Amino acid sequence: MKFITTICLFIFCFGAASFAQTDTLQQYAGKYKFPEGSVVAEVEVMYKDGALTMTSSAGSSVLRFEKDDQFTIVSFDGIAVFTRNAQRKVAGIHIEAMGYLLDGTKDEIKEGKIAIHSPAAISMAFKSLHTQLRK
Repeated sequence: MKFITTICLFIFCFGAASFAQTDTLQQYAGKYKFPEGSVVAEVEVMYKDGALTMTSSAGSSVLRFEKDDQFTIVSFDGIAVFTRNAQRKVAGIHIEAMGYLLDGTKDEIKEGKIAIHSPAAISMAFKSLHTQLRK
């Protein structure tokens, strides 16, 4: 009976750890924008099939977890360190690769959603929608 309990506990813990790692890696996914004049304008970090990849105009690379919020950019022999805000959410990225240093911020606008911050923006969005529907 102890053996079965131990096996069940092991399976539960392993499953929970796998789910936690997936959830942890997904928090890094998104677009990160860099200041004007940077070597690349933005990078996109994607989570797929249990791994993170980074894509930019310079190319793509797998990100290999090292520790905390630090990853190796495998194809460019560099590092990516994700930064967090006061709420501990991923808010930016610091990249050191091929002699370049980049600091970018995470773009919080999700695909299929619109960020509206003021009544004027809401009014403008409705006018635009109304114009499109009348056509």
